[in-house]
Amino acid sequence: MTRTTIGIALLGTALTATGAFAQDVTLTIESWRNDDLSLWQEKIIPAFEAEHPGIKLRFTPSAPAEYNAALNSKLDAGSAGDLITCRPFDASLALYEAGHLADLSDIEAMSNFSDVAKSAWQTDDGSAAFCVPMASVIHGFIYNKDAFAELGLEVPTTEAEFFAVLDTIKEDGNYIPMAMGTNDQWEAATMGYNNIGPTYWKGEEGRLALISGEQKLTDEQWVAPYATLARWRDYLGDGFEAQTYPDSQNIFTLGRAAIYPAGSWEIPGFNEQADFEMGAFKPPVMEAGDTCYISDHTDIGIGMNAASNHPEAARTFLAWVASPEFATIFGNALPGFFPLSDTPVELEDPLAQQFASWRADCESTIRSTYQILSRGTPNLENETWGAAAAAIKGTSTPEELGASLQEGLASWYAPQQ
Repeated sequence: MTRTTIGIALLGTALTATGAFAQDVTLTIESWRNDDLSLWQEKIIPAFEAEHPGIKLRFTPSAPAEYNAALNSKLDAGSAGDLITCRPFDASLALYEAGHLADLSDIEAMSNFSDVAKSAWQTDDGSAAFCVPMASVIHGFIYNKDAFAELGLEVPTTEAEFFAVLDTIKEDGNYIPMAMGTNDQWEAATMGYNNIGPTYWKGEEGRLALISGEQKLTDEQWVAPYATLARWRDYLGDGFEAQTYPDSQNIFTLGRAAIYPAGSWEIPGFNEQADFEMGAFKPPVMEAGDTCYISDHTDIGIGMNAASNHPEAARTFLAWVASPEFATIFGNALPGFFPLSDTPVELEDPLAQQFASWRADCESTIRSTYQILSRGTPNLENETWGAAAAAIKGTSTPEELGASLQEGLASWYAPQQ
């Protein structure tokens, strides 16, 4: 081979390498939200790619029930995407501890989130953050505005007003006062106990005290919500014990019930199904003027595969996810899933606006059982499902429930022993 041909060959190699380097980087995103595919394809991906030429996104969701197993298999095989959509707390913490998720603490935009927002995707000591918070869901009550107007009802703000409203609806007889069943159990805990409970245990103050062992599940502030749930029994209509979660949704959207103990994720479906105007009110306080507390529960985040071949591009995308632009797109495309960044987002959906407005008035917390306290057996989250349902049905007293839950937690959790 002559020097000339060697030079041409080397030049060709250099051009090929330069061309490869200049080509677009494609980031693959793993997620369980397969119902979000059109949102990513039509809104999120075009918005990001328009601002970041050279980085392409590919959203590849799995079925929700299969996501954890499928993702773990891909990670173990080295075939997982660059970006990993994160479930809250222990599932994602396990991925980080196994070396699958990168530490993102050095991303400047992480400062856009509160400690509560970041808590679902941090190590227990808060020293490392491994997912950028995307959205939370907020708990409260959705109500039928037509029914309230028909009965001359005002939105309740205190617990006494709340039960007075329920009494009026029940006495009128045209509506079931409140649509919720106990058949599936989880909603009794999620939209019942962890909806009203933060008012009693003062949100983060009580939740963190339970984790530290300073408070116990037999303390009044943890038992009292079960007593309140027991009072709900008289307002749930006949046969609530056999009523499933879809049953409750249908009862409300068909206009048969006046109030629905809710998570904000119901908003898109209710908007489609209900032919009446809806409003929302936050969990009632004990007395007028008391501090209000809401469960503003961290639900979804996104992190970086520690083995990604494109870490710089992935970090660029994650910084954008932490931006107000992403928050505005996501919050309006999925009303009821609320961006977690500190920058306020202008939401278009009126019901979503109501839920989000409570952040300015109330102290935010997360569901009491989700961080640390459900790692052992018995699992406190699952035990709380049964306890909340039992409280409503009246099959156990609040004190019995508190004692049973405390015994279970103390059997494996050292700070409670």
